Amino acid sequence: MDSAAQLAEIVRAVTNEAWDDVRAHIDGIDDAAVANVLEATPPRVRGELWLLLDVRRAAGVLHRLNEAARAEFVETMDAGQLAALADELDTDDLAFVLRRLPDAMTEALMEAMSAADRARVEAVLPYPEDTAGGIMNTDAVAVRPWHSIELVLRYLRRRQTLPDGTDNLFVVNAEGGYVGALPLARLLTADPSSAARDVMDTQVEAVPVSMGDALVARRFAEQDWVSAPVIDDAGALVGRITVDDVVDVIIEDADEALLAQAGLETDEETFTPVLISARRRAVWLGVNLITAFLAAAVINLFEETIAEVIALAVLMPIVASMGGIAGTQTLTLVIRGMALGQIASANLGWFLNRELLVAALNGLLWATLVALGAAVAFQDALLGCVIAAAMAINILVAAVSGSLLPSLLSALGIDPAIAGGVVLTTVTDVAGFFTFLGLATLAYG
Repeated sequence: MDSAAQLAEIVRAVTNEAWDDVRAHIDGIDDAAVANVLEATPPRVRGELWLLLDVRRAAGVLHRLNEAARAEFVETMDAGQLAALADELDTDDLAFVLRRLPDAMTEALMEAMSAADRARVEAVLPYPEDTAGGIMNTDAVAVRPWHSIELVLRYLRRRQTLPDGTDNLFVVNAEGGYVGALPLARLLTADPSSAARDVMDTQVEAVPVSMGDALVARRFAEQDWVSAPVIDDAGALVGRITVDDVVDVIIEDADEALLAQAGLETDEETFTPVLISARRRAVWLGVNLITAFLAAAVINLFEETIAEVIALAVLMPIVASMGGIAGTQTLTLVIRGMALGQIASANLGWFLNRELLVAALNGLLWATLVALGAAVAFQDALLGCVIAAAMAINILVAAVSGSLLPSLLSALGIDPAIAGGVVLTTVTDVAGFFTFLGLATLAYG
């Protein structure tokens, strides 16, 4: 059964208050599917569903929820309930929970934890959650360079289990400093009498604990890592990051970029309470209204020209829309390039030249087609020339604006993913209306 069908069955059972059926459906799906169901239901319903989960199941579901839903459930739990979850949560997920609790509750929870849980979370809490230290786990398995392969294998058999996502053991010196990785594939095929130093891979780079999580994700993509060691400023091994942690970062960044384009905050979700959503969205609606008034003011400057040539009112939106689309295409490429580290001040000039050439070609093509269409439709060749010139100019303005705005906004401390679209639309609307109506005024006297 697909996720849509699962959700439909659970919603139907909840609506009929058939809680035994609800429990049966919940028990029959995996943790990821339960998380999806919780996110797809209003707060009142998801609260009832959450109460159906035992501690182990709740832990499996909790770290798969989005940030807003996770925080919602955490706030309803007391220290005892959270302590029961601690044993089931990975270190980074447990740290996420603790960072969102009031200080008094955090202290109570830390006291209620076992010594092992307290130690592992204390190793992560000092680091910001958007750094390697904030997303790492402290369950790295380390061996010494002089340990024989036979000894390492005996040690692993005695452990009986390995942390999830383990593809390497890490080799550290007597001071705990990272010196290399010992891949499991090499470990299993190496001569048992050889030492770890003879088999280890010294080319596996360690991730500094202060490295940003976006850069960590890029490293994983470039190196095809499954896991990576994390070191502190002194070079000591403090933990490891696995690919599932990186996937979480990628999804979170993608969500942030998608929501930012609409001026929404990252903790906005499908069923965020109405008043909270309305308040957050009102800010950007207000900003958009101000920019709309600016465009309207430009149109008002040419009121007499529009009154004389009514066709201008019909064609104005075409000029502004084409510029807006062209600028958005360029803006999206620049923001993506900046996120991937492919666009910076050093090569921005090259990119701008490229976009100007693309804009010139597209401007020539579509300006010609629109000019012919306008001239035929309104029986006015001069009008066709005016709109062609205005469209070509606006598409060039859009290319320049889309190329330079992200760097300018970043320099001002403004997230280009959030503000870029609003500013760009204002620029292309104002430039499009002013150019089109200005040229028309000159042409028609």
